[in-house]
Amino acid sequence: MVQHRPHTTVVLAMSADGKIADFKRSPARFGSGADKAHLEKQIAASDAVLFGAGTLRAYGTTLTVSQPILLQHRIQGGKTTQPIHIVITQSANLSPEIYFFQQPIRRWLLTTTAGAHSWQEHEQTLLVAGETTTKECPAKFEQILVFETPTGKIDTLAALQHLASIHITRLAVLGGGELVASMLESDLIDELWLTVCPLILGGTTAPTPVEGKGFISKLAPRLQLLEVKTVEQEVFLHYRLQR
Repeated sequence: MVQHRPHTTVVLAMSADGKIADFKRSPARFGSGADKAHLEKQIAASDAVLFGAGTLRAYGTTLTVSQPILLQHRIQGGKTTQPIHIVITQSANLSPEIYFFQQPIRRWLLTTTAGAHSWQEHEQTLLVAGETTTKECPAKFEQILVFETPTGKIDTLAALQHLASIHITRLAVLGGGELVASMLESDLIDELWLTVCPLILGGTTAPTPVEGKGFISKLAPRLQLLEVKTVEQEVFLHYRLQR
């Protein structure tokens, strides 16, 4: 069945032993400047980026497009300077103090009915507090998208179909592993860019690019290698999902 949804590309950096963070789930800042430039290029090529609440909590920010040539290409293509940044979370349990809410970007929230109510109540509290404090801009999402399955989980396919209906054609998925796993399980990933960085993190609890329950080998998603690039000590692997 054809899915009318954006073209999705997972973009992640990992250690040589396949970890996207250490066992403390610290922000993964082990990628080089070349890896950051590569990530920015993928973000600039997208209409929107999608990432989980865990990823946002770890970093506190999202990567914006800053390279002049990338900004120029977006403007020449009739796009805004920055793609839409979409946080996907069941609970919407996010701190309004993180720098993400001060970045000059369009922020959307993809959540459940309960998550939307929780965040809206949170924002009302911030607005009331703002009347008596010097806080200039309470945390705010431009849009709150609610797509829910009968079991109360986020209906990611329905959400992606909605994005396609409003002309979001390319979506970059920036983690974490639980989100990537759920999207792979639902056959919602088209391509992957994996940067292999020259370090070993180890740890049975350290997160990997794909978490979740896992796949048995006979039913595991199969990949086609499209491109391999080596920049100094890092290897950039570009895959397409086989269907």
